[in-house]
Amino acid sequence: MDDDGRYRDGRSDFIRGAKDIAKVAKKQVGKKVGRGVDKMADEYTRRSYKRFEEEDDDDDYGGVPGGDSGYHRNDSRANDDEGHSDSTEGHDEDDEIYEGEYQGIPRADSVKADSMDGVVAAQAQQFRDLSAYEGERRKDQEELAQQYESILQECGHGKFQWTLYFVLGLALMADGVEIFVVGFVLPSAEKDMCLSEPNKGMLGLIVYLGMMVGAFVWGGLADRIGRRQTLLISLSINSVFAFFSSFVQGYSSFLFCRLASGVGIGGSIPIVFSYYSEFLAQEKRGEHLSWLCMFWMIGGIYASAMAWAIIPHYGWSFQMGSAYQFHSWRVFVLVCAFPSVAAISALSTMPESPRFYLENGKHDEAWMILKQVHDTNMRAKGCPERVFSVTTIKTVKPMDELVNMGDGAAWHAKWRIKLTTLFHQVWNNFLTIFNPEYRRTTYMMMAVWFSMSFSYYGLTVWFPDMIKYLQKQEYASRTKVFVKEKVEHMTFNFTLENQVHRQGQYFNDKFMNLKMRSMVFEDSLFEECYFEDITSSNTFFKNCTFIATLFYNTDLFKYRLINSRLINSTFLHNKEGCLLSDVSDENNAYMVYFVSFLGTLAVLPGNIVSALLMDKIGRLRMLAGSSVISCISCFFLSFGNSESAMIALLCLFGGISIASWNALDVLTVELYPSDKRTTAFGFLNALCKLAAVLGISIFTSFVGITKAVPILFASGALAVGSFLALKLPETRGQVLQ
Repeated sequence: MDDDGRYRDGRSDFIRGAKDIAKVAKKQVGKKVGRGVDKMADEYTRRSYKRFEEEDDDDDYGGVPGGDSGYHRNDSRANDDEGHSDSTEGHDEDDEIYEGEYQGIPRADSVKADSMDGVVAAQAQQFRDLSAYEGERRKDQEELAQQYESILQECGHGKFQWTLYFVLGLALMADGVEIFVVGFVLPSAEKDMCLSEPNKGMLGLIVYLGMMVGAFVWGGLADRIGRRQTLLISLSINSVFAFFSSFVQGYSSFLFCRLASGVGIGGSIPIVFSYYSEFLAQEKRGEHLSWLCMFWMIGGIYASAMAWAIIPHYGWSFQMGSAYQFHSWRVFVLVCAFPSVAAISALSTMPESPRFYLENGKHDEAWMILKQVHDTNMRAKGCPERVFSVTTIKTVKPMDELVNMGDGAAWHAKWRIKLTTLFHQVWNNFLTIFNPEYRRTTYMMMAVWFSMSFSYYGLTVWFPDMIKYLQKQEYASRTKVFVKEKVEHMTFNFTLENQVHRQGQYFNDKFMNLKMRSMVFEDSLFEECYFEDITSSNTFFKNCTFIATLFYNTDLFKYRLINSRLINSTFLHNKEGCLLSDVSDENNAYMVYFVSFLGTLAVLPGNIVSALLMDKIGRLRMLAGSSVISCISCFFLSFGNSESAMIALLCLFGGISIASWNALDVLTVELYPSDKRTTAFGFLNALCKLAAVLGISIFTSFVGITKAVPILFASGALAVGSFLALKLPETRGQVLQ
């Protein structure tokens, strides 16, 4: 009996121990499954809401403030140690042992199925929360737009806006200068760098390619890290590489510096217009954004004037041997960096856009800036006692922010994560402009920007090339031809220009200290002649014979002697130089500097008219009307058969089309909300530069061949642009989204 009793007691202890083990295992599994589901379901809510606190919206989010001033879901667990299994809910430990006895420990596959169901449910809940949160953001943005307009009305328009106008005007002026720099320095730079025609073409296009990249990159960043900070970074890059480009010697390094300089300045247009618009009230926005466009014209005038004043002064140079040369055109490149440097200095004293702060939940910073705007304007108007009455401004809760990894991570890991996160944020923000809400507007704006840029830049570059072609034709018509002349014992010490000598004979002649321009000697004989200190351009000797002739300190290299024979002839101390094909330095200076000066100056009337009428007739009428008139003016190009006629038509086209550009800039600013404004503007401006590259490449290929094709292309593009412009929504009289 004792053995049997001990046996029964041991069996009972064993059964109770097994039941206890089953109970504990069941509770642990249930806790893990429930805890994982709850954690995934609440992940978005806990992450998003705990960063923000706004007393007015406590009830809207259905939550209660937590200890960290955040918002938490009402159904979140207070204690993670509590069980979450349905099988144990509502029972005490003594009851659960019997349930566990019959239910047993959950199998692995059932736990996995429950976890997957929990994940799907959590993801669905997350999407519902995200959709609701986006709806709240949109509602906040609409309320902010109305309130912000009222605040700007109270701040008024005065000293602060005009100060910012001139500061941002310097940045826009730097963009205008950048467009003209390469074109102005090419006639001189090709002598130092031995540029071939393809190299010159690439140097002319590289600035547009750099600006295309810069517009997209800086436009996207300005919506994430701020207008002012991004503009300072982009202008700094432009200044640094513009400075370096004036000192580098090789073609490749100069090309890279101009590319990087273009990338920097590419951000100025999209950021400047967005930045300035966020300080302007509704009734002032169209007019003053159009006035701001005048600085682009001032930049072109500045570049033209500096080029004309500096580049022809070849004495403003120095060199260290043959390895390093610093000629006057490099001084001009250095001077062209001044507007960008001045813009950086002035911009460092200006505040960030308060609208950007409000869109990112930074109430106090925005309020301080708006109070600064109000007080500055009121003091300037003689009303310093007027108090800024705004106490609370609606803020928009941001969707996300940069990741903070804490102090334990390595610096390179922090920067890698931050840059990766920033890249994804910028890219996702860019994709939103193609959402159904903005898709039609974006596609229409892409078409208008592309057509405008294709025709404008194509024609404005085609004009000077056509003028240059007409110059060459007129120059060739004055060529003097000499046949079978015989010259003996004569010294040539004057300029020889635009002549053709055929079957001539030259005995014991001296060519000393002279320039040869567009000189051609064919089937000629040079015997015992002496060439010293010769500088030439577009000069060739074809099928000639040189007997006992000495070339000393000349640039008459052997590649200028085409199919010629050299008998007992010597080249000593050849000049460093390149094979040039210019008609003359004077003609090039006249064409490049003076024509560009007139073309940019002709923009002034169009700027004034567009500024005065922008808020009266509306953006769409201004854009479509100017495009139609520009389209009609293209047909007059068919009648431009002289240099003066082409210059007049260039001025006419530029003066008319500038109104279209002003209206397009204003329209782009007003069609997109603040959190997507510079992103959309930067993308459209990048597309504009791509269209410019295509237009320049296509139009210039027809120079000297036909005028009909470029005219038809430009007219067709402008007609399409004016038609599509009428399909866009009018933004006059609307608050800034």
